[in-house]
Amino acid sequence: MCDLLVALPCATGSHTIFAKNSDRPPDEVQIVEIVEPRTESSTRCTHIAVEPFDRPTLRCVISRPEWGWGAEHGVNEAGLALGNATIYTTLDPRPFPDALTGMDIVRLALERCANALDAVALITVLIETHGQGGSGHAPLSTRRPYWNSFLIADPTDAWVVETSGREWESRQVRDVWATSNRTTIDTFDVHRHPRQPVASLVDPRLDASREVLSTRPVTLDAMRRHLASHGMSEDGWDVCMHVDGVECTTASLIVELPHGSAPRVLMAQGSPCVTQYHRIHL
Repeated sequence: MCDLLVALPCATGSHTIFAKNSDRPPDEVQIVEIVEPRTESSTRCTHIAVEPFDRPTLRCVISRPEWGWGAEHGVNEAGLALGNATIYTTLDPRPFPDALTGMDIVRLALERCANALDAVALITVLIETHGQGGSGHAPLSTRRPYWNSFLIADPTDAWVVETSGREWESRQVRDVWATSNRTTIDTFDVHRHPRQPVASLVDPRLDASREVLSTRPVTLDAMRRHLASHGMSEDGWDVCMHVDGVECTTASLIVELPHGSAPRVLMAQGSPCVTQYHRIHL
């Protein structure tokens, strides 16, 4: 589970703000890693290798589960921020062969793209060329593949991409957008699994995110309070998630993306209700 939000300058009065809570198995460790530029003959992702990039990659900071190559979320030196969330569709991902995970796609876009539009183009080409597949959880756990939505932002632009297998749809964000563990593009909602319990497990979180984004100007402090918030569910399925033995928020990101200067990156490695954010310099 995950919750993501973005607000463009027209909604903040200043800079683009991007935020994400990463909800993962409670005992999984995420690490913050600064990935330096590199060149290589091929890029080995979690399950497969992909074609090389034709120039040095971009410097970025990512948060990733320690067992995998891909990133839950991150920001690069060009001011591109990106994260993913699991979504459930009528297409069952379990029979599909190992391919790219959503986290792999996040990291590839951060390493190879300087703006949101380029990231949309790369993400969709990767999905069409290599497909999605393979477990998004530790190798010793139950194999759990899933489809992904992506929220993408730079200092002046933002996009949402939702997927089901090799199918995808994108939409440009005009002012604000929130995503969670369901389809949010109305024309892509035909793919949503009809038995997914969105009313109890997803929509309360998504509605809370949309409420935060409806109060203008959207501020970094409002995002921080929201990512640490509870009370949407009696069972712990909150924006700051605490579902014993199932899911909890294990990492959090808030970033300001000013035009023409370095991003202001705040990361927490743990539940943001009890974990301090640390400034990461790119």
